[in-house]
Amino acid sequence: MEREARARIYDIATAISRIEEFTAGASFELYQQDLLLRSAVERQFGIIGEALTRLRQRDPDLATRLADHSAIIDFRDVLAYEYKDVPDAILWGAVHERLPGLRRDVEALLAED
Repeated sequence: MEREARARIYDIATAISRIEEFTAGASFELYQQDLLLRSAVERQFGIIGEALTRLRQRDPDLATRLADHSAIIDFRDVLAYEYKDVPDAILWGAVHERLPGLRRDVEALLAED
């Protein structure tokens, strides 16, 4: 794996870890009430989406090995441009439904290198 691609994979891994850290022990109700928590999670999803965009530009074959990479990039765009229309439940669901698979794929790629 080339250096730039590896750096983007690390960016994704770091953002996933931060989301997991920020949301550990939090309920959906707490998430909805905590502006700082919601903002932090949204920021990390933005980082994941941008890192995936750059990875896909640099190494499209590698990007396809990450779960739902296109959907996550699209999600980042929605967060950036249609932020007022994203229900809290969608973000909360992404934390619990999308991130575990993405984490597994990222860890597998890092283990190969």
